[in-house]
Amino acid sequence: MSEPAATDDKTSSPPPPPAQHKSWADEADDDAEAANETTAPTTAVPSSSSPSLNVDELSIDENKKPPKLLDDPEDSNIQAVRSLSLQSRLLRLAISQLLNFSSARVYTFLTFVDSVQVTSGDTPYTSAATFEDLNLSAELLRGLYVEMRFQKPSKIQAISLPMILNPPHRDLIAQAHNGSGKTTCFVLGMLSRVDPSVQAPQALCICPTRELAIQNTEVLRKMGKHTGISSECAVPTDSRDSLPIQKREPIKAQVVIGTPGTIKKWISFKKLGVTRLKILVFDEADQMLAEDGFKDDSLRIMKEIEKFNSSCQVLLFSATFNDIVKNFVERTVKKDHNKLFVKKEELSLDAVKQYKVRCPDELSKIEVIKDYIFELGENVGQTIIFVRTRQSAKMLHKSLVDMGYEVTSIQGALDHEERDKIVKEFRDGLTQVLISTDVLARGFDQQQVNLVINYDLPIKHTAEYTREFEPDYEVYLHRVGRAGRFGRKGAVFNLIYDEKDERLMSKIENHFGTRVSEVREKSVEDYKAALKEAGLLQ
Repeated sequence: MSEPAATDDKTSSPPPPPAQHKSWADEADDDAEAANETTAPTTAVPSSSSPSLNVDELSIDENKKPPKLLDDPEDSNIQAVRSLSLQSRLLRLAISQLLNFSSARVYTFLTFVDSVQVTSGDTPYTSAATFEDLNLSAELLRGLYVEMRFQKPSKIQAISLPMILNPPHRDLIAQAHNGSGKTTCFVLGMLSRVDPSVQAPQALCICPTRELAIQNTEVLRKMGKHTGISSECAVPTDSRDSLPIQKREPIKAQVVIGTPGTIKKWISFKKLGVTRLKILVFDEADQMLAEDGFKDDSLRIMKEIEKFNSSCQVLLFSATFNDIVKNFVERTVKKDHNKLFVKKEELSLDAVKQYKVRCPDELSKIEVIKDYIFELGENVGQTIIFVRTRQSAKMLHKSLVDMGYEVTSIQGALDHEERDKIVKEFRDGLTQVLISTDVLARGFDQQQVNLVINYDLPIKHTAEYTREFEPDYEVYLHRVGRAGRFGRKGAVFNLIYDEKDERLMSKIENHFGTRVSEVREKSVEDYKAALKEAGLLQ
């Protein structure tokens, strides 16, 4: 943001007789620009008597062209341990192993967490106060405490992990805000269910974007470092050196994480077997099962797994579920499923401070970014600037680079390797400002991001055709959630310049029941006060 030189259970019922395998179309485009998110206390909801619907009865539009969405690993969630030393964590693990005490009793000497009783159907679940309460292997505990540097389960982990790990391994629909720990929930769930002696896919995780799939794979490999469990990341590649899937040997990795188009292709070419799967995860499940998302691809994959393995546990995680998607999702899983939802009235955007800046024109937006936000916020951390279209990304990138700023830009039309390179440079701190379409709005975890700028406010896709502009509230939440991760400070600046933007901003404020403070366009004192209020300036 300164002006640098412009350089560079093994318990599962026997599978039913296999049905005739149905071929699928080639992989969908891995491009798009959409997303979602929330924040708030998690509320456990007993499974309702919602009507059961067999996945085979769900309709798929065979003629519909796959959506041009993205391909991206969500929200790591991980709260680093500051209060417990490495020796303390290893000592606790050693005591519980050598003396064979109940891990809960050992942990009582170090910390205390109230026990919460959660019931779904006729199965009671007691929340986990410690990771030892989950009867995890020593290898997984070592991964959690030593590699991930976790201290204890977060709220969503404490409630959902017993549901995931304990028989009868019911399906789970879980909503939790970014940074709350939901990635750990399903990654730990997958690692725990794998039999290391079986060299075949046993866990499958499907993500809406390549960046999210790669990120989730990295989290799994780090957490499972000492388990010997193998994994494969199923994302598209542009590399000429990579062997076409048709010529590859069948996948033997025990955990596969990838995007729907690639996974669908691997299954259709009989390279990814599903007969041994114990657990299927949909990350960002609302997008995966939305009409304008990956619904058709997701249902095809679910149907294929259902043919050979009806006992496979299905986990659906997201920060956001609108009512339409929520109702549909509840009908896709088994009737006796568990669910955790955040009440709409408890949604909160208070984790980061939000501001709006009225600009007379598009050029003024760039001047606000350059002369005020960059100038005052150059030492507060990294910045993501969200735009609505690829054209806006290109225009803004060129303008800032021409002014001498070292800025990178990512959007779905870029080659896969180029996208990976841009993300890696940003993660490594080599670049401080990243312009992005909503390809990174969901699940992108970068602790150093303290500023988010909404150059364009997000609108629902239908608005492009109906001209009735409606904010995409879920995408707004996801964007806001990129700043102030893991309890850090953060600020969001919304740039608005016409009546349409005014209406969008007003609707966003009304929807979330929050007031977004105004910062005067050319008031240095207003920007300073905003950054101080957000905890980013002294």
